[in-house]
Amino acid sequence: MGVDYYKILQVDRSAKEDDLKKAYRKLAMKWHPDKNPNNKKEAEAKFKTISEAYDVLSDPQKRAVYDQYGEEGLKGQMPPPDAGGFSGMRDGGGASFRFNPRNPDDIFSEFFGFSSPFGGMGDMGGGSRAGASGFSRTVFGDDIFTSFRNAAASGEGGSGGMPRKAAAIERMLPCGLEDLYKGTTKKMKISRDVIDSSGRPSTMEEILTIEIKPGWKKGTKITFPEKGNEQRGVIPSDLVFIIDEKPHNVFKRDGNDLVVTQKISLVEALTGYTAQVTTLDGRNLTIPINSIVSPTYEEVVKGEGMPIPKEPGRKGNLRIKFNIKFPSRLTPEQKTGIKRLLTSS
Repeated sequence: MGVDYYKILQVDRSAKEDDLKKAYRKLAMKWHPDKNPNNKKEAEAKFKTISEAYDVLSDPQKRAVYDQYGEEGLKGQMPPPDAGGFSGMRDGGGASFRFNPRNPDDIFSEFFGFSSPFGGMGDMGGGSRAGASGFSRTVFGDDIFTSFRNAAASGEGGSGGMPRKAAAIERMLPCGLEDLYKGTTKKMKISRDVIDSSGRPSTMEEILTIEIKPGWKKGTKITFPEKGNEQRGVIPSDLVFIIDEKPHNVFKRDGNDLVVTQKISLVEALTGYTAQVTTLDGRNLTIPINSIVSPTYEEVVKGEGMPIPKEPGRKGNLRIKFNIKFPSRLTPEQKTGIKRLLTSS
């Protein structure tokens, strides 16, 4: 296949557009000739190859030809006699697909927000482009990486010459306790600004799918990398959803435990009581309370709390607390009777 563009960009053959952009950003900044004054020739060659690899793999037509016929197919050589798929690309009997690599400077400027990052005003009689490689070294006497540093100081770029990344956008995601108990899928519609291949901004709507796992706690973060607005010279921000827990009218959550409070009378507290609890997944539990219920008493039902995400199959406990209703008044006869009963016991 000759040159392996996937290997050059350090991506899989299944790489999507975002993967290619990330790979190009990283490698182009690393191997730009202005960044490598001590090994300019090697850097120029690598920078050119990186740009060519991105140019091919980011263009569906070029990538399709490359995947089928390799570099030879791209550069116009005839494919094997039995090769198909070159319809509309033949001239006489040979393949005539024309591959004209784009100028590496142009690709670089598209990524990093400089409309004319090299050479300043036009060609300047050929003096603005240095050497046979075709790479200019200066922007009016100031190298491109100094320009990046200046942009960083004004908030347009990142430190060390890299484009800065916009601050993460955080949004609360309220979830009912039932959703956090059972797990669920939420779909969020977002609208964001994107820049198309010609550099024009447009608005794009997208639906994000969020898988809520059983047992997730308040404060859990779900990150969608680089889903913020796109703008030149800035890496889009990450979009972060933070789980929030909506109040429940029956249960309170305490870590992995669920707590429920039931009202009972003093008689029930002293003589026995049967608690009825409907779980968050709709089951009815019947729990006989045979102990004497003091105001601080808790009945613990093992394994009926919240699922524990890191321990599949395990759950916390259900803790039943009691609100004991005392009688507002007693008749003399009742007082005498209670005294007799309690004293005799």
